[in-house]
Amino acid sequence: MMQNIILGAFLLLITCGLHIGGMMLVIYLLGLKGGPLRQWFRQKHAFPVGEVVLVMANVSMLEVLLWAFAYMALGEIKELESAFYFSMVTFTTLGYGDIVLDQSWRLLASFQAATGIIMFGWTTAILMAVVQHSYFGRKLDSQGP
Repeated sequence: MMQNIILGAFLLLITCGLHIGGMMLVIYLLGLKGGPLRQWFRQKHAFPVGEVVLVMANVSMLEVLLWAFAYMALGEIKELESAFYFSMVTFTTLGYGDIVLDQSWRLLASFQAATGIIMFGWTTAILMAVVQHSYFGRKLDSQGP
């Protein structure tokens, strides 16, 4: 059980790091700190929203892949496609149950599901902040209104 908790916590930290990187990339690209797309950001309302979706969807895929590699490294799932599938189903909390982990590692999948819920909530918050900024002129940085 402790192996599951330690590995789950470690993978959660790496997943958070990837998500922070994605969020910082979005902030840079959208010109919130003087990035290269500042003029576009002011002129095209839908552009930043679409960009956030694309960037954060790709970040989520990287996070799912991270967990898939962990399952493969543990020897729980042999093929990359199956590991990625199981990881995606777990990360999204869909949980079909057609692929299951050995009882000694099943707690790890629960950590991934909890991590997925947190990451999708975080992505939603980022997206809503960009929508508020883009359409309603609210600031996104920590400087306040």
